[in-house]
Amino acid sequence: MIKIVKEEIKIEESLLSRLNIICDFCNTKPIIENGSIRKIEHTNLVYIEPHRIFIKNELYLAFNYSNDIYVHNLGKKIKLSELEDYIKAN
Repeated sequence: MIKIVKEEIKIEESLLSRLNIICDFCNTKPIIENGSIRKIEHTNLVYIEPHRIFIKNELYLAFNYSNDIYVHNLGKKIKLSELEDYIKAN
C-alpha cells in the first residue's frame, strides 16, 4: 500500500512581511494557506506544494526564499517586487 506523508511548511517570515507590506499599499489583506511537503513513503519521491495566497479573490502561489510569485498557477510568474502594480492593475 502506498502511503503519502504530508508535512506543513510555515511561510517564511520575510516573505510574509513583504506580502503584508504590499497588501497594505493596496488596501487589502492577504489570506494565506501554508504549503506542504508530500512524500511517498519508502521512496525518494517528494512534491513541494506552494503557499496559496488569496488577494482580492485572486490566487497567487509562492515558495519560501523565492523572489517570484505565480499568478493562478505555475504557468505565469512575476517578480514579487511587481506584485503591487499587478494587484492595482487587476
